[in-house]
Amino acid sequence: MIVEQRDYHVFTGKLNELVTLYETEGIELQERYLGNLIGAFTTDVGALSTYTSMWGYASYAEREQRRARLQADDAWKAFLGRIQPLIHTQVNRILVPTAFSPIR
Repeated sequence: MIVEQRDYHVFTGKLNELVTLYETEGIELQERYLGNLIGAFTTDVGALSTYTSMWGYASYAEREQRRARLQADDAWKAFLGRIQPLIHTQVNRILVPTAFSPIR
């Protein structure tokens, strides 16, 4: 298994708007295509105004296939148009579990 961590740093004062959009529209669309939502978080200490989501995949190939189907969805494209003006920067990481990780 691999875990994709996506961090979106939003403009100050816009985090609640982004979280609400994900809660009411985005997560349902993502779960339809991406499947395994491990969690969605905001930051209380550290880099504030950050929304983080973590998604689990069996392999890189599965991730590529699932993300391609999501990107092709017109509803997802419209959603991106609403959230992109809120986002300042984005960081993606692929996490590979260790042999002793509870998530493998």
